[in-house]
Amino acid sequence: MSEFPSADLQAFVTAAVHVAAATLVTLHVLRRNLQVRSAAGWIGIVWLSPLLGSAVYYLLGINRVSRRAVRRRRRRGAGEPRAGAARDAAAEAACVHLWPLALLIERVTHEPLAPGNSVEPLENGDAAYPAMLAAIDGAAKSVALSTYIFRADSVGRAFVAALARARARGVEVRVLLDGMGSGYFWSPARRELARAGVPVARFFHTWVPWRMPYLNMRLHKKLLIVDGRVGFVGGINIGAENLHAARAPHGPICDLHCRIEGPVVRQLLASFAEDWRFETGEALDEEAWCAPAAAAGAVWARGISSGPDEDLMRLETIIMGAIGVARSCIRIVTPYFLPEQTLLTALSLAALRGVTVEILLPRRSNHPFMDWAAWAQHGFLLESGCAILLSDRPFDHSKLMTVDGIWTLFGSANWDARSLRLNFEYNVGAFDPALAARMDALIDRKIATAKPLTLRMINGRSLPVKVRDALARLFLPYL
Repeated sequence: MSEFPSADLQAFVTAAVHVAAATLVTLHVLRRNLQVRSAAGWIGIVWLSPLLGSAVYYLLGINRVSRRAVRRRRRRGAGEPRAGAARDAAAEAACVHLWPLALLIERVTHEPLAPGNSVEPLENGDAAYPAMLAAIDGAAKSVALSTYIFRADSVGRAFVAALARARARGVEVRVLLDGMGSGYFWSPARRELARAGVPVARFFHTWVPWRMPYLNMRLHKKLLIVDGRVGFVGGINIGAENLHAARAPHGPICDLHCRIEGPVVRQLLASFAEDWRFETGEALDEEAWCAPAAAAGAVWARGISSGPDEDLMRLETIIMGAIGVARSCIRIVTPYFLPEQTLLTALSLAALRGVTVEILLPRRSNHPFMDWAAWAQHGFLLESGCAILLSDRPFDHSKLMTVDGIWTLFGSANWDARSLRLNFEYNVGAFDPALAARMDALIDRKIATAKPLTLRMINGRSLPVKVRDALARLFLPYL
């Protein structure tokens, strides 16, 4: 008798293992995945791709971050649902008819709507970087920086030098880089920061195989908090491509950051501290990190942290609420526009009930596949009366939303499945007509050079292009 099993036995064992693995994955998907298209896609992959599909699901399909976050929340006794925001006459007056939105965000985020903030929009790195570097150079106690991309170019080196100077004069400094966006195999910026003596960590970066499943979940936040008093949040990474004056070889890129002062800065710092502790185990609870933030303006604001943990679907829920309460105008600026059908339907219904809906997108982003998928769904919005406007070069990476000239949403999140479901993001929602007017003026300047997308343009695509775009849209839950 041969000491090796026959080919028939090998085939039987392989088939049995495949059926068992696919069955377990199917049961897990049915119990855990609430998104119908995503669930159906995973089930199809694991059954049609023997063993490989199950392995891919184990690596990328299981939300282990959620489990870890739940355990952490239970340990610290937090996360209990609250009864809702108390009716504050001043806050309600600031929100005008959008007060239901303020209540919704309170109940979803469990963060207070903080009065007394100032928000200064900063366009592109030309305005943002000098303000950020000046804040770091003026730091007396602490500097916290979180970013997705940190390049070791002229801009990156300027930040490394400023952080090193702060560290040298006794300021507590912490830098958190995304483990993929700032270089997975080779991260010159991390090396330069470490060489300068700056405490730096990489989020979800590992060479350990059993931690590899986290690689699909990225830290996309762009936060800088100085002395717990001044904060910066938006979409600008650290790199020369964001400088228009320098004519960067891979740019320029248009983008938006905001400088914030006031009580809401404490919420920005709390988000950074949670991410830092999540990755390093260090709690930032020393006096240097606990300075009170005094009132600095008239804006009512609230931080909105979101991601694939206890905050899952938080941002999507808030955006849905904002669309639902809008009476006159919804304006959206985003580099990637691939929301789920529920958000598309909400925008369509808003337009059908008379709300002006304007969506400003790049004609071509830096990810063609995402552009193809987006074109497959633009017709649905145009038929409902939404306006889609396409901007030419330079590529606009800004993320901005205004509602009824009162509420503004700005931060790091795009309108795609990755930002809404997979990435760790940070945005700020602000109630203030003056701020909304400034943001609307910025949008007006962008729209002035954009071209409207029409149904004729959508329908005029060739059949191969339409098929390509429709196929790309099938991957929407994973883009």
